[in-house]
Amino acid sequence: MRKSAIVGLITIAICVGFLVSLNADTNSYSTFTEAAKDSKEFHVMGYWEKGKGTYYDAQKDANHFAFYMKDQNGSVNKVVYNGTKPQDFERSEKLVLIGKMKDNTFYASKILMKCPSKYNNDLVEVKKDGKVEKYN
Repeated sequence: MRKSAIVGLITIAICVGFLVSLNADTNSYSTFTEAAKDSKEFHVMGYWEKGKGTYYDAQKDANHFAFYMKDQNGSVNKVVYNGTKPQDFERSEKLVLIGKMKDNTFYASKILMKCPSKYNNDLVEVKKDGKVEKYN
C-alpha cells in the first residue's frame, strides 16, 4: 500500500473513533433513582413540588437555594443549588437539573427551566448569579 493510503485510513479511523465517543457521551434524561446509583453527573427532568415550598434566605446565605422536585417516575427528592434563587422559579412549568446525587440529596450545578410562554417553548438556563438566559 502507498504511504498516502495508510495515512488516509488512519485519519478515517481516528474520525470514526471521535464520532463514536461523542455519541456515547450524549445524555438523556435520568431519574433520581438512576442518579443515586452512580457518582457521575446526570440530567434529571421533573416538576417542582410546590406543596413542600422552597428554602432561600438571601440574608443568611445568598448562594444556597433548596427545594423538592418530582422526577418523571414520581420520586420526590430534595435538591440543593449553590447559587442564587432563579428569577421566576415559581412560574416554571418544568425543570431540568444537571448535577449529582449524594446522601439522598441532588446537588444541582445547573437548573434549566421551561417557563410558560404564549409564543414558544424555550428552555432557559439559570446562571450561578441568578441571571436567566436562553438555553441553546
